[in-house]
Amino acid sequence: MDDAELSDLVAVLPPLLQAMERLEFVARYLHPPNLEAVLAAVGEPDAALRQVRPRLDGWPPGLAEVQQSLAAATDAALAAYDALRAAPGDPDGLMAVFRALRHLPRAQAALYPLARDLPPVGRYFLTPAARQDADRLQRLSQAAPHPDTGVLDLTGVADLQGDVWAYVPEDYDPARAWPLVVALHGGSGAGRAFLWSWLRDARSSGAILLAPTALGSTWALAGEDIDTPNLDRLVAYARQRWTLDTGRILLTGLSDGGTFTYVSGLEAASPFTHLAPIAAAFHPMLATFAPPERLTGLPIRIVHGALDWMFPIDMARTAARDLTTAGAQVSYVEIDDLSHAYPREANAEILDWLMR
Repeated sequence: MDDAELSDLVAVLPPLLQAMERLEFVARYLHPPNLEAVLAAVGEPDAALRQVRPRLDGWPPGLAEVQQSLAAATDAALAAYDALRAAPGDPDGLMAVFRALRHLPRAQAALYPLARDLPPVGRYFLTPAARQDADRLQRLSQAAPHPDTGVLDLTGVADLQGDVWAYVPEDYDPARAWPLVVALHGGSGAGRAFLWSWLRDARSSGAILLAPTALGSTWALAGEDIDTPNLDRLVAYARQRWTLDTGRILLTGLSDGGTFTYVSGLEAASPFTHLAPIAAAFHPMLATFAPPERLTGLPIRIVHGALDWMFPIDMARTAARDLTTAGAQVSYVEIDDLSHAYPREANAEILDWLMR
């Protein structure tokens, strides 16, 4: 990379990373009554990014991979802001915002291949605490590339119903037992996108992450349960491919994925040692139908927003009460300023709870 491309890189990265972080702010604080206020609070971080976008054109062929990653991430971030600007005029403004935010994981996926060699990118894909951990940064940057580590498409067909995406820390060592996190997307979501809700924390703490896509339009919450056998096979596959800490196998999920965390995770033969439903629906029958031997002592961490408009907070309070009465070891977290959104700040606490 000569001085011209280095100058371009220095000009593009800061506004790109800032624009992506502000999109995360929208995703975290999105609440229908406050939609316009949230968008106003974000400001216009895309303005600086638009100004420097032309500097990514005309790079030499030898830098094509770097240029393509930066350009794809930049274009995805700008597309998100274009869609956000148009959302208030849409007849269904909330869904328009959700569609706009789908560009964020696309930007993250495009940028991640540069995490190893560009320290600012590597730090972006870490938690704030891990960004200060020089040893963690060194281990990740010096780890040799390996086909069993990094971001992996385990099925090879993008956006296929039932596809599975994985992240394995680059410093994976088979001599160590690693915790496993299986993260379930919300309704109409996909594992390919939901992976990025957890990658930063898995990379920081050293956990293997799997993000499957439901076999149907959402998880099997009614009718035949086609997803639980698939999750069972997935855990068995992970045990064969990587060295897992068999006492720390977590099933977690958002919204429909959180509800299915209850449905599947309370099965008698479930391979999961810990459950962490987030913004999930809950029916009291789930506690009464679960076998007592499964519930007794089962660690369950419930995370829910007090502002949740889709699944009111009383559902989570009922779940905590009924599951505790049934013998589970329930840890209940109620977040005052959270609507029906994903609280990424909860991930680190969930992992700390899992490791305890």
